[in-house]
Amino acid sequence: MVCKKCDTEPVYLLTSGVRLCRSCFIKYFEKKVRKTIRINNLIEKGDKICVAISGGKDSLTVLNILNTLTKKKNFELFALLIDEGIKNYRDFTIKDAEKFCNENKIKLHIVSFKDELGYTLDEMIKILGMKPCTVCGVFRRYLLNKKARELKANKLATGHNMDDEAQTVIMNQFKKNIDVSARLGPMTGVKDDKRFIRRIKPLYLMSEKEVGTYAFLKQLMGKFTECTYENDSFRGDVRDMLNDFEMKHHGVKNNIITSFLEILPMLKNKYKNKSTINACISCKEPTSSDQCKACELKDKLKEKA
Repeated sequence: MVCKKCDTEPVYLLTSGVRLCRSCFIKYFEKKVRKTIRINNLIEKGDKICVAISGGKDSLTVLNILNTLTKKKNFELFALLIDEGIKNYRDFTIKDAEKFCNENKIKLHIVSFKDELGYTLDEMIKILGMKPCTVCGVFRRYLLNKKARELKANKLATGHNMDDEAQTVIMNQFKKNIDVSARLGPMTGVKDDKRFIRRIKPLYLMSEKEVGTYAFLKQLMGKFTECTYENDSFRGDVRDMLNDFEMKHHGVKNNIITSFLEILPMLKNKYKNKSTINACISCKEPTSSDQCKACELKDKLKEKA
């Protein structure tokens, strides 16, 4: 079988059954991402966009595509990397991130848990005895928003793909966190607040497999390195479950996302006036409670260290 569009050797089989060669797959991928950006108004003229990168396939794919659009759409772009301090993982991906940014003349800011919080993630886990992904997620979100705002960005682009979002939707269903699901979508949040940098997800409709294929074909990164904590999480269990369903019932992840997008406007409307944004009593960062989750964990670190 050959590529449907140009009769050359295919490298990828779409869910529709269409086979695409390297060139046609790259065109298909980039066109679909640009369409996601366009129909969801993710980027506007004059935006200053911070791209959250890790040096992995998803974030470098987003950075690569957005970098090609800066002149056409007339917006600024820079990258922000959070170094959690995960031994034998983050130190490798930082090198890929620095190499890509240097080659493409993109300003890269690196912020570390150690400098900002006093401990690496590896050290925090030993002190707190908590799930790594819980601690990491809280502090990563905290630092990404805080630093992106300090660097004058008005949007924060992330590498979340369709698999990531499908996992989050199901996790929120399992935990009965429907109000949290209302904040999801290609552009996050239910209402504007200058303290929150709105997140945009250009890869929202691209599967993890498609993103991995694109990153490999474009040679965006070096050797694939998996986070040492990735499998020790609730998300990991949901990921494995959905992957199993996808193998047995093709298109499940896509169906989760497309059906979720149909009800998302209703969720946002329902929770728009129910969400209260306060200032954390400790750090003044935005939070739905009196004290933000990051400061709660900081206090626990002080108590147990």
